[in-house]
Formats: sequence, C-alpha cells, structure tokens
Amino acid sequence: MTSTPGISDSLLSSMNGSGANNNTSAISETQDRFMKLLIAQMKNQDPLNPMDNAEVTSQMAQLSTVTGIEKMNASLSTFISSMQATQALQASSLIGNTVLVEGNSTYLAPAETEGESAAYLGVELPIGADKLTVNIKNGAGNVVKTITVTNQPAGISSLGWNGYGDDGTKLPDGRYTIEATATTGNSSVASTPLSYEQVMSVSTGSDGVKLNLSNLAAITTDQIKQIF
Repeated sequence: MTSTPGISDSLLSSMNGSGANNNTSAISETQDRFMKLLIAQMKNQDPLNPMDNAEVTSQMAQLSTVTGIEKMNASLSTFISSMQATQALQASSLIGNTVLVEGNSTYLAPAETEGESAAYLGVELPIGADKLTVNIKNGAGNVVKTITVTNQPAGISSLGWNGYGDDGTKLPDGRYTIEATATTGNSSVASTPLSYEQVMSVSTGSDGVKLNLSNLAAITTDQIKQIF
C-alpha cells in the first residue's frame, strides 16, 4: 500500500495510462503465441490426416474468444484504475480536515484559553434516550470522568470535555478512551461512540482508497459521519 500526503507516483502512472499499455501488450503477446502454435501445427500436420477447415475455424474462434475476454479485462482494469485515481484525487482534498467517525477515543489538547485543555467526542443513537452516560478512561483503563446528559434525541450528539476529572484534577493532554451507554425507561438503547479525528494522508492499494486518520485508523470515505 502506497501512503502519501498528496498524490503518489503510482497514482499518476495509472492516470497516464501505463497500465492500459501493459494490458494491450499482453493481448498482442497472446495472439502471437496462438498464431505461432497454429502455424506450427499446420506445418507438422500428418499429410495422411491433415487438419480440416472446421478444426482451423474452431481454433481461430477460440483465439477470438480469448482475445475478446482479455480486451474486456483490459478495459475493466483501465476503468478501475481511472476510477480509483478519481477517488484518490477527491479524497486528497480532505487532508487536514477533521472528520467524525466511529471510534472509542478522544484527544485532550490545549484549548484557546491559555492553560486550559479541551476534547470533543460524539455518540450516535438510533432512537431518543432519556439518559446518556459517557465514561472517559485513561491509559490504565480507569474511569477519570463521567459525563451524563438527559433527553438526547436520535442521531448524533456532540459532547465537550474540559480535561478535568471527576475529582477536580486537571488531567494531562493525550488520548483517552470513551465508553457510552444509553437508556430509555428501564430499557437500554444502542449507542455508538464517535471520534473527531484529523485526516493525515490518503492511501491507495488493492483494497481501494483509504483515509489515514490521527488515531492511526484507516477508513473509507463512506465511513465518515461529518466533515469539518
């Protein structure tokens, strides 16, 4: 997999059509090998039992079928390369942007106010919830802050944290894990934690175009909930 902050050499190569030239060359080589084999068969045929026209026609039909399939594969390969190049160009415009994606972490960083910090996180609910609770855990897995909100509607809810623990202690900047639970009455409501992450680079490979995020995750564009 090629990871670049912009557009890679391999991407430019595919855009310039070098892959299509290689496919065309492969088709020509297949045709040449087939014709040489057919000519050799005709030269070395048994004079008492020569190849008949039907057999020659059959082999030529096989060549036509093979060539047609290879041309179709070559066209498909060129189309896929072109589509991936377009997707990579579009995805590269997201580099440096913040995106909201599924994830169980948040990053506490210095805030605009000197000496203060801030972190942001999200939770997605399929239906409204009477109560939403988010536990924030440190690297050791200990809960350092619990945020509780009520009457949350269905959809995405964004929450902020000022970096202070439940005991009033200012916690160090860095990455923290988030855990969300929601209830309505006595029933639990499914909740999906969301992370605000920065797009660091774009990668292209056999599995398509991926966005590499600040939490080291690699996602596809359809996994993005919101863009900022």
